Formats: sequence, structure tokens, C-alpha cells
Amino acid sequence: MSESGEVHAGSCLCGNVRYQVRGPLGQMDHCHCVHCRKSHGAAFATYIEVPWEALDILAGRDALTTYAADSGTKRSFCRTCGANILCYVDGDRIVEVTAGTLDTPVAVRPQSHIFVRSKVEWFDIRDEARQYQTTRPYER
Repeated sequence: MSESGEVHAGSCLCGNVRYQVRGPLGQMDHCHCVHCRKSHGAAFATYIEVPWEALDILAGRDALTTYAADSGTKRSFCRTCGANILCYVDGDRIVEVTAGTLDTPVAVRPQSHIFVRSKVEWFDIRDEARQYQTTRPYER
């Protein structure tokens, strides 16, 4: 358990990979970059930032496969069901967990849309979240 008492559980579609995040969740963003769109098969991917030290893989570490994009970004997914679980860059202090894989209630809401310059033409952003043409400032 974390000092704040918060623990968030998550898992992949088939249940082979299970993880938890100890402590409060960080910022939630919708990413419209080509890599996120392609890896999720959707108009964008939604991630929540957490510190690496707050993430525990409880089961299925050996079921995780990691793909490194030419940008240096790595995405870890379950090799059985294909569910995207993590997105990160080596050396960063944070890792992003895919919001859709969390099994416990999430109080945070999307704060921004990033890589809007890569947005698909058939999706219109209609919320009030801040938009960034590329990335937003991160504390890495």
C-alpha cells in the first residue's frame, strides 16, 4: 500500500498480465501520434502517468512483449491477447499505463490531447482539454 493509501489495479484482456499502481495517478492524456493510433487501432490512445517505482507487475511479466518504435518510445503488450499495457522511454522517471486496462475506478480525467498534428481527419476533438501540436512539457 502507498502512503496515500491508493492502490489501482489493472490487467490485460485475457488476464495473464496483472499490475498495480501504488499512490495517486498522474496526468491523463489522449495521444494522437501515428504510433499510438497504429498500436491501438483507434483514433488515439489514452495514458495515465505514474512513477516507475509505483508500478508493480503482479503476474505475467513473462507474457509482456515490448516493441521499440523508431522514436525510442517503447510499448509493452500482452503477447497472448495483444492488450497494450505500458508506454515509456528508457531513462524517464515515469511510465504511462493505458487507462483502459485499469480495473479500479479512476478519478482523473483527460487533461490534454497531444500530437494533435497527427490526428485522423475523421475524429473531431470536442472537449475542452488543452491541445498540443506535438508533446506537452513533461517532467522526465
